[in-house]
Amino acid sequence: MLTKFLATIATISALAANAGPLIATDVIARASVPGAANSAAFMTLTNHSDASLRLVAVETAVARRNELHTHLNDNGVMRMRQVDGISIAAGDSVVLKPGGLHVMLMGLNAPLVAGTAIDIVLIDEQGGRYPINAPVVDIRKMKHAKPGAKH
Repeated sequence: MLTKFLATIATISALAANAGPLIATDVIARASVPGAANSAAFMTLTNHSDASLRLVAVETAVARRNELHTHLNDNGVMRMRQVDGISIAAGDSVVLKPGGLHVMLMGLNAPLVAGTAIDIVLIDEQGGRYPINAPVVDIRKMKHAKPGAKH
């Protein structure tokens, strides 16, 4: 039941993000855990244009700093690092997911609460702006939900 609900929310948010050459699907923002000052957002980005696209910035009102990040293996230790951009070839997709590329939300102004949503704007190197609405979900509960499981 939870999985179907989250899929419906992700589909609705994808419809809202389908303006222009960049389409975001499976969009979620991670609900913050008590005491945490940071969170992240994840999605699949598809470039429907005939030219490559490079995202270089992100804006939200929910955090003091918003960055594009990735995880790197540093001598066996996984560390997050800011990236200077995310390139998406024409007709291609890039997945932003836990443990990989993601939108980092640092210095949250208030906790991100499951069941709400946040607005995110991705910005490309040409100044193009791509607004996205991200449902806030508790990904800890998602990890325990199995396909076909009944709740």
